Amino acid sequence: MKFIPTLIILLCCSFIAKAQQSQVSNSWTAFSQSIDMSMDKERKFILKAAVKAEIADSTAWAGLWARVDMKNNENGFFDNMGDRPIRDPEWKEYIIEGTIGKNAERLLIGGLMLSDGTFYFDNFSLQIEDSNGIMTDFPLGNADFEKTAKGEKIDSWLEGIGGTNSSSVLEYTLESSSDAFSGAHSLMITGEGTETMDFGPAEIKSEDGYAPQLGVLISMLDDLKERVEYRVKGMSQHEIDHLHDENANRIGALVMHLAAAEAFYQVRTFENRGFNEEEAKKWGLALDLGKKAQEEFKGKPVSYYLEEFTKVRERTKALFKSASDEWLLEEVPSYGMNNYYAWFHVMEHQSSHLGQVLFLAKRIPPEAEINAPTEMKN
Repeated sequence: MKFIPTLIILLCCSFIAKAQQSQVSNSWTAFSQSIDMSMDKERKFILKAAVKAEIADSTAWAGLWARVDMKNNENGFFDNMGDRPIRDPEWKEYIIEGTIGKNAERLLIGGLMLSDGTFYFDNFSLQIEDSNGIMTDFPLGNADFEKTAKGEKIDSWLEGIGGTNSSSVLEYTLESSSDAFSGAHSLMITGEGTETMDFGPAEIKSEDGYAPQLGVLISMLDDLKERVEYRVKGMSQHEIDHLHDENANRIGALVMHLAAAEAFYQVRTFENRGFNEEEAKKWGLALDLGKKAQEEFKGKPVSYYLEEFTKVRERTKALFKSASDEWLLEEVPSYGMNNYYAWFHVMEHQSSHLGQVLFLAKRIPPEAEINAPTEMKN
């Protein structure tokens, strides 16, 4: 029995990588290599690399990361060192140990960094258990970063967020450094001007400036919106425009649909009416979706949809500040529900379509890949 991992080096030709990458603003970035997997049974693996982090504040950290993507959307191994963040300014070696399941499709490995600072990586190595239970070295491209990095490109590594058709992050620059763990060079990634990330506890609470129950609703609504934004904000044009089948909706259209539905419930619950002519012109197609929406909502960057969603949410918050908790219990005339239920429906509607976004995102085919196969036989 054997397993045959195939090394996919996504940045073999820098001019192709440059053409595929867009740019986004974000408070973290990452880099990776992807390895196709075919396993006869579960196997162990060990990922090791040297890292040091010169952080700007306590929110910043670096880590190694590894993820096993499974067939049939099963949950596979994942570790990004979030429970043991790297903040040490001295070179040290770090390890991730995991398992590759029998139904694994690919193993992704790399490094990540959050918030402002200067982050160094060197000497990646990967071992995978063979059929005799022996940990065996698996070759990685440019594992020691001796092939120098230029601009947005790292030889043999994909930099950025958002999957195969990744987006580079504006707040991060990368280059080779002579400050190396061993050899002549390491990879140095510098983050500057990122938004501070809040790593407080996940909680639902009444937001300040609202009546108590309305403040809780805003907390829930914002949590759902952040989940949508987190999943789509790094998507390329190819990903945001992908049409899964003739009856599906593009991901961009779904985000616009969330904004349209929330705008509708604003006028329904606060003004006791439907859309007027101007509003219907702006939101009608997004609210109804369908074939026409498939043609209308494409070719626009993901930022367009998120900005429209944010404008709608800002108006929701302004309207909620003018209302009371007693208003929540008032009936929406001729609509068979009270205001509380109406806004509960807005939340479950957003949750439902977030599930669609997650489903579709996992089924987007790569726009283009450059494969350099390497076999490892037992």
